[in-house]
Order: sequence, then C-alpha cells, then structure tokens
Amino acid sequence: MGAAFDAGRVREAVREYALSLPEAREEFPWDGSVAKVNKKIFVFLGPDEGEGPLRFTLKLTDEDVHADALAVPGAEPAGYGLGKSGWVTVPFSDGIPPLEVLCDWIEDSYRAVAPKRLAAHLDASRPQ
Repeated sequence: MGAAFDAGRVREAVREYALSLPEAREEFPWDGSVAKVNKKIFVFLGPDEGEGPLRFTLKLTDEDVHADALAVPGAEPAGYGLGKSGWVTVPFSDGIPPLEVLCDWIEDSYRAVAPKRLAAHLDASRPQ
C-alpha cells in the first residue's frame, strides 16, 4: 500500500521550485502567496495549508500543455477572466501529475512572463 497523498508537501515543493528560478521572489498580495519575476506573477500558490483549498494557478501558453493541465481532476480555467489568457487553476489533489511535470509547468509559466534575458539565463544554467 502506497503512502497517502500529501498536498501540503507537494505545494511546498512547487513553491521551492518556483522560487529557485532566476530573480523569482515571493509576495503575499491577497489571501495567499504568489511567485513573481520582474514584478509579474507567474504562479499563484494560494493559501497555506489549513487556510483554504490547496491549489495553484499558472499561465500555460502551449496548447498541449494547457490541455494537459485542464485534464487534471478539478482543474479549470482561472477566474477573473485570466482563463482567456491561458491561466489554469490546478488543485493539489490525488490526481495531480508527478512533481517533475508540475515543475515543467511552473517553468513554462515563468518563461511566459519573464524577460528574455532571464529565460536565457535559465537555459545557460542547464547541463548540456
């Protein structure tokens, strides 16, 4: 029998990855945290565990990746009209993809809003 799904642990791993990206920082503008680069949000991390449903929202501009994210049980286009621009809200729940996929989505969202020089820095830091 496998270990029970731990949404809080997955949320923290996603948060740590987002904040590891070049010049990313965390802010708390509303009822939860966001990760920003160059004053632009690239992921809404939502409230801390126990303060509401655990979910995250990110911008996915690639059609296939966007469709994959929306296929997660409970995922939906983001509210406030953001869904029309590619933003998707994904719950941290039992049907969520592996952390590696989530980190790829975070990176895609980062690249969608980060200045090109930072995306280039991200590419340069990767092993060949």
